Amino acid sequence: MSINPILPGFYPDPSICRVEDTYYLATSSFEYFPGVPIFRSSDLLEWEQCGNALDRPEQLKVTRGPEAGSTGIYAPTLRHHDGVFWLVTTNMADYAKGHIIVHTTDPAKGWSDPVHTLGTVGIDPDLAWDEAGNCYLSWAQGASGIQQAAVDPLTGRLLSEPRLLWGGTGMAHPEAPHLYHRGGWWYLVIAEGGTERGHCVSVARSRSITGPFEPHPANPVLSHRSTGHVVQNTGHADLVELPDGRWAMTYLGVRPRGSTPQFHVNGRETFLAGIKWADDWPVVVEDAFEVPPQPTTFSDDFTAPGLHPRWVSPGIAPSTFVRHDDTGGIVLTGGRAPESREAVHLLAVRTRDAEWQAEATVPKGDVALVVRIDDGHWVAVERTGNTVTARAVIGPCNQKLASATVRDSDVPLAIRASDTSNPFSLHNGPDRLELGFQEDGHFHSLTHVDGRYVSTEIAGGFTGRVVGVEALGADALLTRFAYTAPLPHDPQPGA
Repeated sequence: MSINPILPGFYPDPSICRVEDTYYLATSSFEYFPGVPIFRSSDLLEWEQCGNALDRPEQLKVTRGPEAGSTGIYAPTLRHHDGVFWLVTTNMADYAKGHIIVHTTDPAKGWSDPVHTLGTVGIDPDLAWDEAGNCYLSWAQGASGIQQAAVDPLTGRLLSEPRLLWGGTGMAHPEAPHLYHRGGWWYLVIAEGGTERGHCVSVARSRSITGPFEPHPANPVLSHRSTGHVVQNTGHADLVELPDGRWAMTYLGVRPRGSTPQFHVNGRETFLAGIKWADDWPVVVEDAFEVPPQPTTFSDDFTAPGLHPRWVSPGIAPSTFVRHDDTGGIVLTGGRAPESREAVHLLAVRTRDAEWQAEATVPKGDVALVVRIDDGHWVAVERTGNTVTARAVIGPCNQKLASATVRDSDVPLAIRASDTSNPFSLHNGPDRLELGFQEDGHFHSLTHVDGRYVSTEIAGGFTGRVVGVEALGADALLTRFAYTAPLPHDPQPGA
């Protein structure tokens, strides 16, 4: 069984499709802008982000503030039909309007403005086309199960009344429907049990896309609940047929660490398995692919035009507060006040590893380097003038932990996560967050924080950590940001 995700970090609810020899994959993004990252691959193992489906303010409304965590964009479905890519998802900021559908002929060159599917309140929408070319929208509607209606994907207009498609096997939270046609059967794959430890994948089939559906006799077909597997919460699967006729499945999981109840910090990640067919039923083969650890290290000096699509911001488009500087780097428009709690102009990337270091060089302006789950759960290294301060916001607490005076006001700020988890300790978190700065080639730690306080189990919600930079008060110039995994080795004195 593979323990390595194909997309490490907060990339949940994967949806996959294939166009000839190229695979495309979309994931949820919640309160972060731009929304719905899009990846492509030629082998299912190495993935490159080619854009974001919702990257213009007129496409995506997201909110900010203390209640905004885990709102925004929920699970998408990505499909390719008759030369066009279609993506349907749910924006919780416009929940009453139904789901949104966008389309394009090239995911790397931008997507249409969204249309809404009025009358389809719920989550986890799916699009599928029958043999006659009719398009069907399916979605999860609370405890009642999976609903379905015919739809015009160009306008979002429903062409039939919604009806119950399948109520699941009786477990909680039947959701994440996806439909596939193979060998005269329509297969309906759903998630059940909730996206926590009881998460699983269940399957039903029918001769018609509209049902009725009979359940797989071996449901659930995938779950790691009540096992010692290092990957837990497995579910929310999507299937794809390979060019040679084999099938594969993407699904989400988490990698919890530390003592009970264990804690995951990098969010729900995307994993890969194989599918074989027995008696016209799908059987999950978890070790069908040998997935290597993914390269995650990068350094950005911001000399290229625009921002790499990995950069996101909670509740606001980065383009509204980031501009390139003629002398190099980017200018971050002034953000939160030094002692306030809520992110205003945080430019961030997802953390993706058990051990890593992030480093930001800001030669002008006061600045914070922040590790965040939401506005109530984050830690930071803040620099104002020549004073560097470690800060933690955990629930109602907003605490300065330590401070130091540095020789130069432009010393790079740094945070590193060290894997200190020990399942045999009764009071052990998933990692330790060291808050400090770089000087003379060395990492200088001001203090450290138990990583459980910046974990999903403590904060709640559906996201994972991000790490990024925010100007404090006035504008600041960011000339370099580096994310390194595994941890870099500091040079020895005199080296």
